[in-house]
Parts: sequence; structure tokens; C-alpha cells
Amino acid sequence: MQSTVSAPAATARHLHALVEPIHLVTYFADEPDQALLALGLRNTWDAYFAGRAAPLGRVPAAVVDAVFYNFAPGEVARHIPHIWDITTPEQAIAAREQGCAAALRRILGDTPTLERAADLATKAATNAPTHGRVLYAALRTLPVPEEPFARLWHAATLLREHRGDGHIAALVAAGIGGTEAHVLHALSEGMPAEQFGRVHHLPARQLAAVVDGMRERGLIGADGWLSDEGRETKARIEAITDDLAAAALAGLEPGERDELVAALEPIAAALNAAGSR
Repeated sequence: MQSTVSAPAATARHLHALVEPIHLVTYFADEPDQALLALGLRNTWDAYFAGRAAPLGRVPAAVVDAVFYNFAPGEVARHIPHIWDITTPEQAIAAREQGCAAALRRILGDTPTLERAADLATKAATNAPTHGRVLYAALRTLPVPEEPFARLWHAATLLREHRGDGHIAALVAAGIGGTEAHVLHALSEGMPAEQFGRVHHLPARQLAAVVDGMRERGLIGADGWLSDEGRETKARIEAITDDLAAAALAGLEPGERDELVAALEPIAAALNAAGSR
């Protein structure tokens, strides 16, 4: 059965492909980790949870686990609340923004479209609905940076987490759990689950139990790859994610949407070439 993709949904998917390389400096470039580790954190996963969870404030690990959705049991609790004994959410927010802006500045240099991209991305990112989108709503409470590189990163992060919150809603509606989402994605990309970076570290028995459960539900075939039902489920989740993400485009005029895409394309190309690091 063929599904028709609406123009806003298609634009939302394309926009995600352009925005994601901007946000990925958060995790791939050295500067954000260095800025966060300078606060006294123990390792890069401390830095990850401090930076990403900071807009939520000092909430318990169970809350962060629910919001982030796709970490295995116990992973979040290894870092929260420990990180808040070392630094504060406010310090983590500032360090993350500073490091990410520095990384973009180093990689992109004097990019002619950067300021316009930052302005239009910010307009889109600050006019999307917050209801039901916990992490996006938390980020919306932060002030928008004035410096162009920081503003571009902030807007990209807002758009990315807005989409991410919608993606989690689609996963929940489809009955796909957090670890299952990683397995579903890995298999859809032709990669065995045990080789996928986000779950390959899990105990083999734990990961096998997840795969077996998905096989029993008809999502994975006897050959270990996605069944027709599994592929249809993955496609349906992505389509819903695109539809929900399209709400971020409502704040832009049609001409501004095209201008934003055009302004982001050379930026995304440069970041992709650099591996966002």
C-alpha cells in the first residue's frame, strides 16, 4: 500500500536532514565535551546527560529516563543525580552552548548564509507547539542566544528535540519500546542489532530478549531481519514523526521555508563533510 506524503511532512523530513548535522556537533565535536568536562564531570556520558538534561532542571533519573525514552534500564541512573553534585543545570547549559558555538565557528568559519539561517531557524523553532513535548518545552524556556553561531545551534537543537518528542509519541503509539526502537532502526538500515552503537554494549541475553519479543509480535522474521509488518511499522512511525514535525513550519511563510532550506544547505554540506566534528 502506497502512502501519500504531504508537502509539509516532506519539507519537515528534508529540514531534519539539514538541521541534524548542526546539532550533532553536540556529541561529535571536541569543544562541547571539553567545556562540560571542565566543570568537573567524570566522562563523556556525564557530559551528555548534564548537557541534554539540564533544561529539565534537577529532576530524578526516572524522569530523565522517561523523557529520553531509549536508554536501557539503569543507564540514566549511573549519571543522574550524580552530575548535579558536581555542577548545576545552569552551568551545564552555558558550557554546552559555548562549546557547540565554538565547534560551529571552527567548522563553518565565514559562511555567508549563516546569520539568515540562524534567524529563520529560530523563527521556526520558537513558534512550534509545546504541548506534549516535554524536552522541547524545557528548551523553550531558555533565552535565545544573540551570537549567530550559538543562535543557529540553539535553533537546530530546538527543532531536533521538537521532532524527537514527536518521534517518541509515534513510538509509544506503535507500542515500540526504547530499546526496541534501536533494534527497529538498526535492522531497517541492514545492521544486526548487536552491532548497533546504541545497544551493542548491552548484555547479549538482554538484547536477545528484546529481539525475541519483537519476533513473537511479528516485527522480526525467522531470518532475523524485519518482516513486512516490521518494515510497515517503521515506515508508519517515520511518517507520523514527519507529520508532527511539520508543526514547526507553521511559523514561517512559504517563501521563508524555501529560504531556510536554501540557507541551511551549504551549512549542512560543510558539517556533513566534516562529520560534524
